[in-house]
Amino acid sequence: MKKSLDRERLKRAAERLRKPCAEFLRDLCRIPATSNQEGPVVARIKKEMTKVGFDEIRVDKYGNILGRIGKGPRVIACDSHIDTVGVGDPAEWKWDPFRGKYENGVIWARGSSDQRGGMAAMVYAGKLIKDLKLAADCTIWMVGSICEEDSDGIAWLYILKEKVISPEIVIVTEPTNLKIYRGHRGRMEIKVRIPGRSCHGSAPERGDNPITKAAPFLLEIERLNKRLRPHPFLGKGTVCATQIREDGPSQCAVPGAVTVHLDRRLAPGETKNSALREVREALKRAGISKAKVWVPIYREPSWRNTVYPMEQYYPGWCLDADHSLVRISKETYRGVFGRKPIVDKWIFSTNATTITGICGVPAIGFGAGNEDNAHSVKEHMPVDHLVKAMQFYAAFPTVYSQAGGLDKADRRYRA
Repeated sequence: MKKSLDRERLKRAAERLRKPCAEFLRDLCRIPATSNQEGPVVARIKKEMTKVGFDEIRVDKYGNILGRIGKGPRVIACDSHIDTVGVGDPAEWKWDPFRGKYENGVIWARGSSDQRGGMAAMVYAGKLIKDLKLAADCTIWMVGSICEEDSDGIAWLYILKEKVISPEIVIVTEPTNLKIYRGHRGRMEIKVRIPGRSCHGSAPERGDNPITKAAPFLLEIERLNKRLRPHPFLGKGTVCATQIREDGPSQCAVPGAVTVHLDRRLAPGETKNSALREVREALKRAGISKAKVWVPIYREPSWRNTVYPMEQYYPGWCLDADHSLVRISKETYRGVFGRKPIVDKWIFSTNATTITGICGVPAIGFGAGNEDNAHSVKEHMPVDHLVKAMQFYAAFPTVYSQAGGLDKADRRYRA
């Protein structure tokens, strides 16, 4: 890194923000908000962005909050989704998941890692950029996106398709354990409706039980999962049944149909059409000739009551190891921390499925926390990670500017 960025000065400034950043995260974790319930979280983020001195704060019509620092010609963005999954059975938690428990330098709470920690680090990185004048020739947008847990990337589909902002690149702040991530598998949801014939449960021979018919199909799905081939970097695609719902008049009746929900993770080379074809072949092997197979469309209204339909097919993406965004991210890491970074990939899916996989805007991952504890009753965030993440985000615009942005060939992602 060039001398224009003082590593020690940045580190000292970030350390001074350790306590307010941690307290902000604890506040965020005290606000329960699953997908489409994020309004109170947006209000709390807006308050903090105002407090630390963002140049502009917007809430778009879908419900995302965007805070701007700087006004240069190079437009870059950082993303953190601000919804969380639910807590499941409260009895499984050893602490209140919404208290923001702080102990021995670690915050224990739902959303601390996935993904409000990213938001807290981004907001205080904005303060570092302002205080240390690190914006260079960049406009930096810190985006709190909504609804990711329900529909990966729908918020960014709105942002990019409706031209709320048009960044050159996006840093996705999902947890990476402070590694640099350059891709992940795709994901899709598949519905399979298997028909039967309803009748009274006292005389099942009068009907055609779709639950019984579904059993060999579910075994075929298990066999399909074992046959899927791995990718050398992103890993193996997977498929599994995650829900089965019956369409019947009562518990004393054979249902008229069942609907099976499949979660399909897609390795490179696997597509929506190839995945649907595999499911239809599994039905055929199970002896089921009549069934409906489809990809559902997400149509739930956001907290601002905006409906923005999105097919629940989320393609994967992977930047080449020598992509200029990977190179700039590695230079940022070395400049801030003085050592070589680990470059890897997510196991789960993120908003980059839309940012990069659908819309072609190059993205990179760098986040506080470890993805292993996301969605678990042990979810937590080391405050040291917040401090390091804010340093990386604050330093990135300077390094990006000094590199002259992306290489021309890398300005649009091509799978």
